[in-house]
Amino acid sequence: MADTATPPGIEIRPLDTVEEVFRASDVLADVWGGDRGGMPPNLLRALAHAGNYAVGLYEGDDMVGASVAFFAAPAARSMHSHITGVLPDRQAHGLGRLLKQHQREWALARDVGHITWTFDPLVARNAHFNLRVLGTRVTEYLVNHYGPMDDGVNRGDETDRIMVSWALAAPPAPTPGADRVVASVAIPHDIESMRREAPTDAAAWRLRVRDAVLGHVADGLAIGGFDDERGYLFVRGR
Repeated sequence: MADTATPPGIEIRPLDTVEEVFRASDVLADVWGGDRGGMPPNLLRALAHAGNYAVGLYEGDDMVGASVAFFAAPAARSMHSHITGVLPDRQAHGLGRLLKQHQREWALARDVGHITWTFDPLVARNAHFNLRVLGTRVTEYLVNHYGPMDDGVNRGDETDRIMVSWALAAPPAPTPGADRVVASVAIPHDIESMRREAPTDAAAWRLRVRDAVLGHVADGLAIGGFDDERGYLFVRGR
């Protein structure tokens, strides 16, 4: 991943104080349209105090984003990124990528070789960012991974997730060429709007994508990349 220059006035800092922890919890609640249940301040404080990755992204004096990750088993040399978010009015400005670059550098400095995280397979912009921009590799499709969630983004939906792994010292995984793609699974271009305007249709997409992905996996295929028009691209082997 190429270095991402920090824009003027933007800074990423560890969450060292109780006040910063509460602000980060509020920021993440704003991103997910719910309460602090997504990242309660007491849990965030414990993770930060124990030496895990817990940072706020500041624009001047205002915190506009936050990211939290925790270490896996020592032998795995891995870290799991649990939650990363930027306030809605500051999205699409490259700040999410900036946070991921900071997370990568922080992890490499601590001899971590991989970062894993999950994302909703129906959210096209996240699939594009994770698979095409960062070049992560898909490792699992997880059905209703978190169970019911009561935030404004996930409420009323099942929480299927794709798990990805980011090899920090390796080149980004390329999008597979046409000669390798043997199947594809399309997803909506804007599932968030569909959930608000046509929730029944959105629920149907969840089951359609789940069944198609699991069917291809059962046939020995794997998600090898993502295309903005065709959706998830399946390959045979790696």
